[in-house]
Amino acid sequence: MTQRVLIVDDDADIRETTGEYLSENGFEVALAADGAQMRSAFAKAVPHAVLLDLNLPGEDGLSLTRWLREHHEVAILMITGAGEVVDRVVGLEVGADDYLAKPFDLRELRARLKAVLRRGEARRDELATVPPARRVKVGRCLLDLDTHQLVDEQGGEQPLTGMEFDLLRVFVENPNRVLSRDQLLTLTRNREWEPFDRSIDIRIARLRRKVEADPERPAAIRTVRGAGYMFIPG
Repeated sequence: MTQRVLIVDDDADIRETTGEYLSENGFEVALAADGAQMRSAFAKAVPHAVLLDLNLPGEDGLSLTRWLREHHEVAILMITGAGEVVDRVVGLEVGADDYLAKPFDLRELRARLKAVLRRGEARRDELATVPPARRVKVGRCLLDLDTHQLVDEQGGEQPLTGMEFDLLRVFVENPNRVLSRDQLLTLTRNREWEPFDRSIDIRIARLRRKVEADPERPAAIRTVRGAGYMFIPG
């Protein structure tokens, strides 16, 4: 099956050059210069992957990534400027599968694109074996896996970042199982960080403040010293 790729970039030279290269290498390619054209392209045919420039005029790549994650199960390869470290990390948090900095080598682009497409296929196969999404109890809250909402015992919504939702999703899909930092990074598709990066610990501490009755004595997301973290269903 020919895989469809949508290139969203306001630089016409990059759009045309990249599109021509991918077409010559077996992909079906569509082009868009901004968010409006991207949505029009989706209305005609949903692609398997999107190459999405971070710095677009009007609606930027981060906003478009959020929209894509809310509406479609599609692989997202974000294209960033060489020094945009913070925005790149935020892009991964809100749902991009990988990133590539400009200027990029077209062969590397193709390799990364194939990798995110493979991961997307594996993810869809995994989801096909999972029962329809449920509301799962996590500490004092309920997590809705369909709407990505976390609701506390008073019925109030606790806001979640993309990375926080991904962490909770991985925990509830792996109850009573110790997960190392490396496994958490792999399962949440955030390989940008190193296994011993404190970013995982910081995000889990934030989650505990939202879901635990007593964050200082966590009962739902427990630390397993020297091994990682484990979710205990309530």
